[in-house]
Amino acid sequence: MEFTRNSAKSIATGILSIVMLLLAACNSQPDYAPKPRGYARLYFPKRAYQQYNTDCPYTFTYPTYAVVEADKTAGAKPCWINLQLPQFKGTLHLSYQPVTSKKIFNELIEDAHTFAFKHTVKATSIDEGIIRYPDRKVYGIYYTIDGNAASSAQFFLTDSTHHYLRGALYFNTEPKLDSIQPVLDFVKKDMAVMIKSFRWK
Repeated sequence: MEFTRNSAKSIATGILSIVMLLLAACNSQPDYAPKPRGYARLYFPKRAYQQYNTDCPYTFTYPTYAVVEADKTAGAKPCWINLQLPQFKGTLHLSYQPVTSKKIFNELIEDAHTFAFKHTVKATSIDEGIIRYPDRKVYGIYYTIDGNAASSAQFFLTDSTHHYLRGALYFNTEPKLDSIQPVLDFVKKDMAVMIKSFRWK
């Protein structure tokens, strides 16, 4: 078989082109950008409320998506209840204590402060808001706990003489504020409704 000079030049040019393409492919860097972390889309229930009214010495309005259960943990006392939030994998723990003396009252107030500030290690800030409804003798403090703390909101309510109730909101997931913030904002509005509607019997 004979090759002309032109065909030999064409073959050489073709081989050189292939080599150049291979070298370019080996030296080229992938062109990509990291994708932002995504979270599942959340669907919030329509707001509706119902009344909690039992033999316990308090009553309040709570959202219909919550399920009230008696606290069955070891050491739980009468009128300790949990508002389960199954859609959000969360629980609002409510623990009631009768106030029998000034000493007990001071201890309960100090306990509420201690329980809230034990989250200081993970919290970026802890703010205290005063709760005051003198017409119903409902007083207390609301603790807003920012950051990746296990509990993002806590409070206590009292009439200063006979009753005391403490609330603490927990989610059954790893505490990452950026992922639970929309849920937290939604639930906290319903906690505000509960506190505003709260009454002693």
